Amino acid sequence: MTDPPTGNRSTRRAPRVALVTCSRFADLYSDDQLVLAPLAARGVTAEAAVWDDPRVDWARYDLVVLRSPWDYTPRRDEFVAWARTVPTLANPVDVVEWNTDKRYLGGLAAAGVPTVPTSWVEPGAHWVLPSTPGRYVVKPTVSVGSQDTGRYDLTDPEHRELAVGHVRRLSAAGRVAMIQPYLAAVDTAGETALLFVAGPDGLTFSHAIRKGAMLDGPDLGVEGIYRPAEISPRTATDVQLAVAARVLAEVPGGPQRLLYARVDLIPGPDGAPVLIELELTEPSLYLGYADGAPDRLADAVLTHLTRR
Repeated sequence: MTDPPTGNRSTRRAPRVALVTCSRFADLYSDDQLVLAPLAARGVTAEAAVWDDPRVDWARYDLVVLRSPWDYTPRRDEFVAWARTVPTLANPVDVVEWNTDKRYLGGLAAAGVPTVPTSWVEPGAHWVLPSTPGRYVVKPTVSVGSQDTGRYDLTDPEHRELAVGHVRRLSAAGRVAMIQPYLAAVDTAGETALLFVAGPDGLTFSHAIRKGAMLDGPDLGVEGIYRPAEISPRTATDVQLAVAARVLAEVPGGPQRLLYARVDLIPGPDGAPVLIELELTEPSLYLGYADGAPDRLADAVLTHLTRR
């Protein structure tokens, strides 16, 4: 076990860490609660703090860790402005700003990262339906938990009308829409989420999980903050880890600045993994699905504290 960076414990206080959440999970999301005991065992005082609670003094914390502030999406500008005011934020605020708008996928694709093909519709722009028939996903570029997301079979006239209506709703709300082909492999293989945490030499692979398909049709709304998913442990392949390394190498400022990262992959039409999302702001880390994962995250927090 790594000793916390407190020097002489008899004369210096334990480091204090805020785990940032939202009012719906004011006592932390259940998965995040798993890191509290490992942090305490390492001499770190950790507590939940709601991101938009004006009573919180963020400067009193040695490290502020974004975990479940999942209500920020309607107020993304406010959230980023808040993040700019928070010292010792993990992950860094410039990464947060970049990662909370999924248009980062376009930059990763341009850099040669294998990604799900994506087109974008700015507010007020006319959407030309894809010429290739099939199933497509429509969602906003700023969202969490598959909110405001739907799957449409564009060979079906009713679905075509609903898809157009979905894009129009997003446009009317001033939101950018993104359209992606629905990759059928998700129905069998599911998504693979690869979880990484900070180590002495940079990001280190922690564990992987399988996430089952969540989209079964047009957007009808989501009760709560996120759409439930079927989760199970998974063993990552060398090919998946290699793709994840390519993704992380493109993070602004480099991956060595990160406390954690989640790389979500799905098999493309040829079976090779492609990136569907890179989660660097508030991802579920699925600590309960791998032995030792809470301890690895606690050690990552210690690593970040020693760098400050």
